[in-house]
Amino acid sequence: MDSAIRPFAPASAWVARFAPLIGAGARVLDLACGGGRHLRHFLDRGCAVTGVDIDLRGVADLEGRPGVTLRGLDLENGSPWPAELTGFDAIIVTHYLHRPLLPALAGALRPGGFLIYETFAMGNQRHGRPSSPGFLLRNGELLGLAAAEGLQVVAFEQGEVSSPKAAVIQRLCARRPTGPAPDLQGDPEPVPLPPV
Repeated sequence: MDSAIRPFAPASAWVARFAPLIGAGARVLDLACGGGRHLRHFLDRGCAVTGVDIDLRGVADLEGRPGVTLRGLDLENGSPWPAELTGFDAIIVTHYLHRPLLPALAGALRPGGFLIYETFAMGNQRHGRPSSPGFLLRNGELLGLAAAEGLQVVAFEQGEVSSPKAAVIQRLCARRPTGPAPDLQGDPEPVPLPPV
């Protein structure tokens, strides 16, 4: 089938669920963007999108479009997080894990910005790839990231799913607070949840 008429994969249901929290005009980073399904989803919602991947062939059709920035970067080679990749209203990561980048992701969010993350977790070995522990989140690892980086957890899921294929996953939607962290007696600033 001609790639010009082939439909693109839809956004992950987890990402689509929390996309309404990110308004038009927002700056969105899709890390390890692959074929650009989330870039396209947020671009269609009126966002300015930045796609980062070691290989940008899957998003070559977006090159030069208004509101689209593409960066071919190998962030696993020990290079520091690029200084210009900061101040995002949302960062989307799906099916990708490189642990040394996790703190940089949280730091690249502007106050009030959202981290929407979904990838495979320990136990996925019984369903196939990925099966190496280096590519699988440990129990509660995304919650630990949120706590360590001072992010407010909006939603978290961990467990086995059957769709779109059988897998063990973790999913997180977290927000960088807009003000100082609340004291232990205070409640975090509430975030309205989109409908399921």
